[in-house]
Amino acid sequence: MSAAQNVQVRVTRQFNASPERVFDAWLTPETVGQWMLGSNVRDEEVLRVAIDARVGGKFSFFVRRGGVEIDHVGTYLEIDRPRRLVFTWHVDTEADELSRVTVEVTPRDTGCELTLTHEMDAKWADYASRTEKGWATMIDVLAPILERG
Repeated sequence: MSAAQNVQVRVTRQFNASPERVFDAWLTPETVGQWMLGSNVRDEEVLRVAIDARVGGKFSFFVRRGGVEIDHVGTYLEIDRPRRLVFTWHVDTEADELSRVTVEVTPRDTGCELTLTHEMDAKWADYASRTEKGWATMIDVLAPILERG
């Protein structure tokens, strides 16, 4: 995936939670299963969430959606708690279709700001708005989970 051929999707949200809590929500299987996957986000059943939270470690978010089993997988490229998380992202059936997600968390007076950038090959340009909406929905689900503690 060369930078000249990338499409970027960006989502930014404010959180009334510490940068550490927001960052950790990306690496804790129980929390990921509440805001990124499952019935809180879309009509799907979470079958497994596996996270090896280290640089070079892998994740697998395995769900059943519409009778189809889907495994979202990736590898952690950077983990700089609580500031920056970078990982690859793809569906296991499309192993050659890697995209890259960067999550940046910046402290603010009343919490923090999260900026997610999802870079994908230009051939996925028609899916950019759908991808942006998907991430926005997931991140919007995360806010009340963190506020509840």
